[in-house]
Order: sequence, then C-alpha cells, then structure tokens
Amino acid sequence: MANLELYELEGCPYCAKVTTKLDELGLDYESHMVPRSHSERTEVEEVSGQTGVPVLVDPDNGVGAEKGGTDIVEYLETEYGS
Repeated sequence: MANLELYELEGCPYCAKVTTKLDELGLDYESHMVPRSHSERTEVEEVSGQTGVPVLVDPDNGVGAEKGGTDIVEYLETEYGS
C-alpha cells in the first residue's frame, strides 16, 4: 500500500478535493496541516520548494504540488485507481 503524505490547510477546497479522492480510492495517507500564513510554512517549503498547498508526497514517485489539486487527483487516479 502507498505511503503517501499530504500537506494541506484546513478549510482549503483544493486540499479537500485531494482528500476526497484519497478516501474514494481507499488510500492511507499521513496528513500534515500547515499554518495559514505562507511565511510559517517552512516544512512544506522544504519538501516541495513552495508554500502553496495541496502537496502530495509519494515516496515511489516524488512530490506533486500544484494549485487547484486537479493534477494531484489525476495522478492518484492514474497510479492507484482501478
């Protein structure tokens, strides 16, 4: 099973789109809630080089980060969908 990590912000609709897809696919993942202030998001910046979320880390394939969550959702469907 995947050892995924998701960097997300509470109340973020793009992050919710990714968590919904993770749940639909039955994937286990570790959630990392990031601070609301971009200047305090040092952990996600170290992982992805950016302060925006969502950011998905898949140890098998690297880091996926983008605004809107659409690319991450498509990636999850391609890699882990039936």
